[in-house]
Amino acid sequence: MSAAASINNASDLQMNYMKLLVTQLQNQNPLEPMDNKDMSAQLAQFSQLEQLESMNSSFGKVLDSVQRSYASALIGKEVSFRATAADGTPETLTGQVEEVVIGSSGDISLVVGDRVVDLADVSAVRN
Repeated sequence: MSAAASINNASDLQMNYMKLLVTQLQNQNPLEPMDNKDMSAQLAQFSQLEQLESMNSSFGKVLDSVQRSYASALIGKEVSFRATAADGTPETLTGQVEEVVIGSSGDISLVVGDRVVDLADVSAVRN
Protein backbone atom coordinates (compact mmCIF):
# COMPACT_ATOMS: atom_id res chain seq x y z
CA MET A 1 0.00 0.00 0.00
CA SER A 2 1.40 3.40 -0.93
CA ALA A 3 1.66 6.30 1.48
CA ALA A 4 -1.01 8.25 -0.42
CA ALA A 5 -3.45 5.35 -0.15
CA SER A 6 -2.73 5.12 3.58
CA ILE A 7 -3.48 8.82 4.02
CA ASN A 8 -6.72 8.43 2.07
CA ASN A 9 -7.68 5.45 4.25
CA ALA A 10 -6.96 7.44 7.42
CA SER A 11 -8.96 10.41 6.10
CA ASP A 12 -11.86 8.16 5.13
CA LEU A 13 -11.73 6.50 8.52
CA GLN A 14 -11.74 9.85 10.27
CA MET A 15 -14.71 11.09 8.22
CA ASN A 16 -16.66 7.88 8.86
CA TYR A 17 -15.98 8.14 12.59
CA MET A 18 -17.10 11.76 12.71
CA LYS A 19 -20.30 10.88 10.81
CA LEU A 20 -20.98 8.06 13.26
CA LEU A 21 -20.33 10.31 16.26
CA VAL A 22 -22.64 13.05 14.95
CA THR A 23 -25.35 10.45 14.22
CA GLN A 24 -24.99 9.04 17.74
CA LEU A 25 -25.30 12.51 19.26
CA GLN A 26 -28.31 13.40 17.10
CA ASN A 27 -30.14 10.20 17.94
CA GLN A 28 -29.37 9.85 21.62
CA ASN A 29 -32.09 9.88 24.19
CA PRO A 30 -32.13 13.39 25.73
CA LEU A 31 -33.13 11.90 29.08
CA GLU A 32 -30.17 9.49 28.99
CA PRO A 33 -27.37 11.16 27.04
CA MET A 34 -24.18 9.37 26.06
CA ASP A 35 -21.89 8.87 29.03
CA ASN A 36 -18.72 10.98 28.96
CA LYS A 37 -16.70 7.85 29.72
CA ASP A 38 -18.08 6.11 26.63
CA MET A 39 -17.33 9.10 24.42
CA SER A 40 -13.81 9.38 25.85
CA ALA A 41 -13.22 5.69 25.25
CA GLN A 42 -14.38 6.02 21.63
CA LEU A 43 -12.12 9.02 21.06
CA ALA A 44 -9.16 7.16 22.60
CA GLN A 45 -9.78 4.15 20.36
CA PHE A 46 -10.02 6.40 17.33
CA SER A 47 -6.77 8.12 18.26
CA GLN A 48 -5.04 4.74 18.61
CA LEU A 49 -6.37 3.68 15.22
CA GLU A 50 -5.04 6.87 13.62
CA GLN A 51 -1.62 6.26 15.18
CA LEU A 52 -1.60 2.70 13.85
CA GLU A 53 -2.47 3.96 10.36
CA SER A 54 0.39 6.46 10.61
CA MET A 55 2.82 3.75 11.74
CA ASN A 56 1.67 1.51 8.90
CA SER A 57 2.37 4.32 6.43
CA SER A 58 5.82 4.90 7.94
CA PHE A 59 6.70 1.21 7.81
CA GLY A 60 5.60 1.14 4.17
CA LYS A 61 8.01 3.98 3.38
CA VAL A 62 10.85 2.18 5.19
CA LEU A 63 10.11 -1.04 3.29
CA ASP A 64 10.15 0.83 -0.04
CA SER A 65 13.51 2.36 0.85
CA VAL A 66 15.00 -0.99 1.89
CA GLN A 67 13.78 -2.69 -1.29
CA ARG A 68 15.27 0.05 -3.47
CA SER A 69 18.60 -0.16 -1.66
CA TYR A 70 18.62 -3.94 -1.98
CA ALA A 71 17.78 -3.77 -5.68
CA SER A 72 20.53 -1.24 -6.38
CA ALA A 73 23.03 -3.43 -4.51
CA LEU A 74 22.24 -6.22 -7.00
CA ILE A 75 23.64 -4.29 -9.98
CA GLY A 76 26.59 -6.24 -11.38
CA LYS A 77 25.71 -9.40 -9.44
CA GLU A 78 24.58 -12.69 -10.89
CA VAL A 79 21.03 -13.65 -9.96
CA SER A 80 18.82 -16.66 -10.53
CA PHE A 81 15.18 -15.94 -11.16
CA ARG A 82 11.93 -17.68 -11.98
CA ALA A 83 10.66 -17.28 -15.53
CA THR A 84 8.22 -18.94 -17.90
CA ALA A 85 9.56 -20.87 -20.89
CA ALA A 86 8.06 -20.51 -24.39
CA ASP A 87 6.01 -23.67 -23.82
CA GLY A 88 4.55 -22.21 -20.59
CA THR A 89 6.55 -24.32 -18.14
CA PRO A 90 8.34 -22.63 -15.25
CA GLU A 91 12.13 -22.45 -15.42
CA THR A 92 14.99 -20.92 -13.48
CA LEU A 93 17.35 -18.65 -15.41
CA THR A 94 20.58 -16.96 -14.38
CA GLY A 95 22.12 -13.69 -15.50
CA GLN A 96 23.87 -10.51 -14.42
CA VAL A 97 21.81 -7.54 -13.23
CA GLU A 98 22.49 -4.57 -15.50
CA GLU A 99 19.92 -2.05 -14.34
CA VAL A 100 17.18 -1.41 -11.78
CA VAL A 101 13.87 0.00 -13.03
CA ILE A 102 11.29 1.54 -10.70
CA GLY A 103 7.85 1.67 -12.28
CA SER A 104 5.31 4.46 -11.91
CA SER A 105 3.46 2.46 -9.26
CA GLY A 106 6.68 1.88 -7.28
CA ASP A 107 7.23 -1.72 -8.39
CA ILE A 108 10.90 -2.67 -8.70
CA SER A 109 12.24 -4.63 -11.66
CA LEU A 110 15.72 -5.73 -12.65
CA VAL A 111 17.10 -5.78 -16.18
CA VAL A 112 18.94 -9.09 -16.64
CA GLY A 113 20.20 -9.51 -20.18
CA ASP A 114 17.20 -9.08 -22.46
CA ARG A 115 14.68 -9.78 -19.67
CA VAL A 116 12.93 -7.55 -17.16
CA VAL A 117 12.60 -9.47 -13.89
CA ASP A 118 10.45 -8.56 -10.88
CA LEU A 119 12.52 -8.27 -7.71
CA ALA A 120 10.17 -10.80 -6.08
CA ASP A 121 11.12 -13.41 -8.71
CA VAL A 122 14.81 -13.45 -7.72
CA SER A 123 15.61 -16.74 -6.00
CA ALA A 124 19.41 -16.55 -5.57
CA VAL A 125 22.21 -13.98 -5.69
CA ARG A 126 25.90 -14.64 -6.39
CA ASN A 127 28.89 -12.26 -6.56
